[in-house]
Amino acid sequence: MGKGVVTLFLCGDVMLGRGVDQILPQPGSPVLREDYVTDARSYVELAEAVSGPIPAPVDPAWPWGEALRVLERAAPDARIVNLETAVTRSDAFAPGKAVHYRMHPANLPALTVARPDVCVLANNHVLDFGRPGLAETLDSLADAGVRTAGAGRDAEEAHALAEVRAGPGSRVLVLALGALSSGIPPDWAATTHLPGVAYVREVSQAAAEAALQRVRRAKRPGDIVVVSVHWGSNWGYLVPRDQKRFARALVDGGVDIVHGHSSHHPRAVEVYRGRLILYGCGDFIDDYEGISGYAEYRDDLRLGYLVSVAADTGCLTGLRMFPLQARRMRLENAADQDRAWLRATLDRISRGVRVDVAADGMLGLVPGW
Repeated sequence: MGKGVVTLFLCGDVMLGRGVDQILPQPGSPVLREDYVTDARSYVELAEAVSGPIPAPVDPAWPWGEALRVLERAAPDARIVNLETAVTRSDAFAPGKAVHYRMHPANLPALTVARPDVCVLANNHVLDFGRPGLAETLDSLADAGVRTAGAGRDAEEAHALAEVRAGPGSRVLVLALGALSSGIPPDWAATTHLPGVAYVREVSQAAAEAALQRVRRAKRPGDIVVVSVHWGSNWGYLVPRDQKRFARALVDGGVDIVHGHSSHHPRAVEVYRGRLILYGCGDFIDDYEGISGYAEYRDDLRLGYLVSVAADTGCLTGLRMFPLQARRMRLENAADQDRAWLRATLDRISRGVRVDVAADGMLGLVPGW
């Protein structure tokens, strides 16, 4: 942590299940119940068909690739990821879902190698293997020393804020929510007596106020508050009005960073009242390589976000975004032309800010937001 500054690493969906789980040292059952794919190893074959052989079993660090080098150099004070997979041995597929993600608990080193401080679980895959699968996920992560937010054994635990110490006198608090619009089944909601996710049917003013009440009860002077929201569609750059109103209401109520995810590609960046809103961080790690469709969104390109805020006020002091490309289920440095494409796209879709390429190759906001 620099003097008076707290730096966070944020990213979108980390999906270490299905095909990724199959290339790791301890793969679980490859059986799937999808319309067109019944074996998770098929996703490995698709990736190899377009990018070349994957040397399975791979080291646990393999999926993160060059991202680990960036994180080692940046040394962020807190690392927050959306873990979009169940960590379970269960074969109890949740009914009515087209896609199910699971990773074997023995492969958790492929998560902990990145040293996440908080794994957000309020998403549409964490209960892919039911409430017993969620319980195993929570136990596995706790045993690995990883904090969670957004899911729990009851509503109170699911809505609780995760706490990360970020130097003397500073904490990062993370509240995670999952919205119906991201595909979370309503019956996945945690209740007084049932495990589940911190669910919001609509990202409304009432939902924002309920979240802010929890923030106010927990926040102390010097704390940095992140609200992480799984919301919206997979594709497209349009940010719905209700998401904008919700994010801004959170900032108006004292939230410092809104960390949005669910889209398969990055969406707009906004700075509102000196606070950062990420409407969609895009996928970070997945097994989508080789799947055709939506090529115009370049979902093979990934972004990691390094967000720096003033420790005393929570105001944004800097944003650096490092571009990567998924190849052989590993994150590699993006080529110059791909970096330029991401810069131009973010610059075009983000109102009120300008995006440029820094001397070190990272993307950043032009001063003056």
